[in-house]
Amino acid sequence: MRLHHSIRVVRLIPIAAALMGPAVPAAAQTSIKFSLDGRLEGVAATFFLPHDKGYFKAEGLDVTADDAANVTEPITRVASGAYDMGFADLNALIKYRDQNPGTPIKAVFIVYNKPPYAVVARKSRGITDPKQLENKKLGAPPPGATFAQWPLFAKLNNIDVSKVTIETIAIQVRAPMLAAGQVDAALGYSFRLYVDLKDRGVPLDDIVLMPMADYGMRLYGNAIIVGPKFGAEKPEAVRSFLHAFLKGLKDTVRHPADAVDSVVRRDDSVKREVELERLRMAIRDNIITPEVRANGYGAVDFTRLAESIDQIGLTYTFKAKPKAEDTFDASFLPPANERRVN
Repeated sequence: MRLHHSIRVVRLIPIAAALMGPAVPAAAQTSIKFSLDGRLEGVAATFFLPHDKGYFKAEGLDVTADDAANVTEPITRVASGAYDMGFADLNALIKYRDQNPGTPIKAVFIVYNKPPYAVVARKSRGITDPKQLENKKLGAPPPGATFAQWPLFAKLNNIDVSKVTIETIAIQVRAPMLAAGQVDAALGYSFRLYVDLKDRGVPLDDIVLMPMADYGMRLYGNAIIVGPKFGAEKPEAVRSFLHAFLKGLKDTVRHPADAVDSVVRRDDSVKREVELERLRMAIRDNIITPEVRANGYGAVDFTRLAESIDQIGLTYTFKAKPKAEDTFDASFLPPANERRVN
């Protein structure tokens, strides 16, 4: 049974009144139903912290958030209108829009400037670079964002995919099977799989982390997305959400050890130290990049985005190849001076 985590429900957890921000009359609040991209984990702090500190409330927003079962769920939820906004893989969104041209969902804030898609391998299994995946067994839990990029990664690195054995495995057994040597490498988000493997006691010098973005891939990662109806009817609510989110994101980057508590208090089954390491890794590798330091949080470089769409086209046949501006709407972003990394 899929866990259901709602911000509305966890308001019952005591939170210091000082963190809640100025009161806004209930009648003035705009409700936003938001979909996460997966299970509750450290990186979800970027969404829960602005709630716990009262940033959404101060903007006149009543936000609820749910976890998701897979990479496409936040997109289909927003597409159906059941959810107003979501957190989704940008490249899955690009393909979804191509397959469903009548649903022009757009990304409005890039969170993972560098995508976390990765191959994680064991040096003891004879793998230290992408080409050595040939004649090896690769664990892949579809449908996943990383598995979707495997053909492109293989093409960019001259891997003969016919020589790689893909073993379909569930996410729950991915790290255990890799730790036990039942597969030689596996696909997944770097901060998920690497940290899970380390948590299982695999020696660090035996873990080979190959972030796909370090091997020729130009793609962006996850973004905040908005349904076309909600964006058109309540643009100020979208801007207010992003303003509050940005404030919480900056707090999370400055004090991840405090931010991760917003996840732990919602799910007492998670290990705090593991989720803190996951959050720190995502901040270091995926959120704060040289591009973000130069251009600020949330934005895209439209030249890079166009190049990433070209790359997607190397292994995916577009019905109608989109322009970069079709995919990302910068009009909702907070002002550039607010988005600076400081």
